[in-house]
Amino acid sequence: MKIISTLQFFSLISTCLMLHSSQLQSKESSTKPNIIFILADDLGYMDLAAYASKIKNIDRSELFYETPHIDQLVDQGVMFTQAYASNLCSPSRSSIITGKHSSRHGFMTATPGFYETYYNQGQTPPAGFAAQDGFFNKTDRAPWPLTQAMTNIALPLDEVTFAEAMTDYKSAFIGKWHLGGHGSKGFAPADQGFEEIAWFDAGGSPYFNWRKRWDLKKKQHEKMAQSELHQGKSGAATGKDYLTDDLAEQACQYIKQNQKSDKPFLLYFCQFAVHTPLQAKKADIKHFAQKKTRGWNQQSNPTYAGMLKAMDDCVGAMIQTLKDSNQLDNTIIIFMSDNGGIVHPDENGKATITNNTPLKGEKALLYEGGIRVPLFVWYPSKYTAKTCDRAVDINDIFPTLLDLSGQSLDSYKTYGDGQSLVPLLADPQSKAYSRDSFYWHYPFYVQVGLTKGALTAPRSAIRQGDWKLILNWEGGLELYNLKSDLAEANNLSQHEPERTKQLFKKLNHWINSTVETRYIPIRNPHYKAQLKQARSFKNIFSAHQSPWPLGRTSRIKTSE
Repeated sequence: MKIISTLQFFSLISTCLMLHSSQLQSKESSTKPNIIFILADDLGYMDLAAYASKIKNIDRSELFYETPHIDQLVDQGVMFTQAYASNLCSPSRSSIITGKHSSRHGFMTATPGFYETYYNQGQTPPAGFAAQDGFFNKTDRAPWPLTQAMTNIALPLDEVTFAEAMTDYKSAFIGKWHLGGHGSKGFAPADQGFEEIAWFDAGGSPYFNWRKRWDLKKKQHEKMAQSELHQGKSGAATGKDYLTDDLAEQACQYIKQNQKSDKPFLLYFCQFAVHTPLQAKKADIKHFAQKKTRGWNQQSNPTYAGMLKAMDDCVGAMIQTLKDSNQLDNTIIIFMSDNGGIVHPDENGKATITNNTPLKGEKALLYEGGIRVPLFVWYPSKYTAKTCDRAVDINDIFPTLLDLSGQSLDSYKTYGDGQSLVPLLADPQSKAYSRDSFYWHYPFYVQVGLTKGALTAPRSAIRQGDWKLILNWEGGLELYNLKSDLAEANNLSQHEPERTKQLFKKLNHWINSTVETRYIPIRNPHYKAQLKQARSFKNIFSAHQSPWPLGRTSRIKTSE
C-alpha cells in the first residue's frame, strides 16, 4: 500500500474541492432557463380570446377566433394589458433586438423590396448618413405641405443585439427578419449573433410554395455592391406545405436538438402569421366560415381566423415538444405582437380583416389599435399567474431577457431605453419599474385609416401616465385620457390647454434629443395652399411658440 505525504493529501483534497466546485458551476449553468420569445405579426389586441374575453367581459365560447393553446399560457402567466409596440413591424423589431427606441437608429417604417437606398443604388451616402438610408416617397409637389422623412432599412452593425449580449446562451432565429436591407450582405441574423434555422428578410411571405422565394439569390437592385442576395434560408425539409406549420416544425426540431445541450437556448421565433397575404388551409377556412359566432366584434374573415388558428396550433406543438423532451418546467415563454391588427375598412366602414374595437385605429396608426398589443410572460415554476395593468413597451424586452437569464444589466443601462419587466412579474405594483413616459414617431403619410382611402399625415405621440398626446405634423393635437377613454373618442386638447402644452413640449424635446434631422418631416417649399387639391396646413409648432424640430445632426453610437 502506497503511503502519501501530508502535502500530497492536502493537494488531493484541494483538487477534489476544485472539481466539485466546477461541477456545481456547470450544473448551475445548465439549469438556467431556456427562453422562447414568440413574436406574432400584425396580431391585434382583440385577436386572442384571453384578451378579448377579458376586455369585453364575456365567455370565450362567444368569440369567433380560437386560440386555446395561447390562452392557456396567458391564464398561467403574467398578462400585460397595457403593452405597446411601434405602429409597424420593422421599427418594433429593431427595438426588440437592441432595447433602443427605433428612432435612435433610424428605423422609421417598414419597407418593400423595391425601396431605394444609397447602398442598393450603388451610391455613396452624404457625410453622416447611413448607406441603408433612402427616401420612401418624395412628397415635394405643390399640394403637399410636408416632405416625408428618410428611413434606414438595415440594423446598424454597431448595435448590440440581445443575442450578442447573452453570451451564456445559444441563440437561434426562425422566421421573419425584416432588418437586413432586403438581402443586403452582412445584415443577416448570423451577423447579429443568431444561429440561422429558417428565415426571410421581407415584410411578408406566401404561406404556400414559399421556399423558392426564400432561397432566391437574384438581386432586385442590380447596382447593389454584392454578387447575390442574402435574403433568406428555407431551412431543412419538414414535409409541411403550409408556412406556419413548417416554421412550427423547425422550432420543434430545434427544441429537441437542444435537449441535452451544455448551454441553455434562446429561440427568437418571429412568425409571419397573421400578416398578409391572407392564406389559410382549406379545412380551417371551412370551419370558420360555418361557425355560428362569425361576426362577433366585426371579426368575420374565415381565412384570417384560420391563419390565427394555425399560429395557435404552432404554439401548442412547441409546448408538447417541450413536455416530451422534459424541458417545459425550465423554459420561459414570452409572447408579443409587433403592432396592432389590420382592419382595412370597406366602402361601408366594415372591417375586412380583423377588428380592434374597443381600440381605435389599426396597424400604421398611432391610435391604440395600432400600437397596443398582447404581451405575456409564462414561467409558472417561478411566477404565479397574474395581470399587470402597468404601461410597458417593446424596449423593455431586451433588459427583461437579460434579467431572466441572470445576466447583469449594467452594460444595457448605458444606452438602453427600456427597463426590465422582471420586478412586475413578481409584483405588478413594483416601484422598481419606474417608466412613465413612452414615445412614437412616424414621419410618413400612410394610406390606411379609419375611413377607406384616408391618407394620414405624419404623426408623433407621447403617453405619460394615463394621458396620451398625438401630434399631427400638418397642424393638430389630440389629447386623450386612456383610463376613462380607451376608445380615444374624446379629444380633450381644447379642455386641457396647459396639459396639452406641457406634453407637446416634452414630446418636442424628445424628438430633438433622439431623432436625427433626416428622419423628421420638413416643410415643403413647393407647397401651394391655394390649390384646390392642396392639403390644409397649420404650423402647430409656431402656434405653440416652438421652433420646427431639427433633431440630432449625427448618428447615435452604441456607447451613448
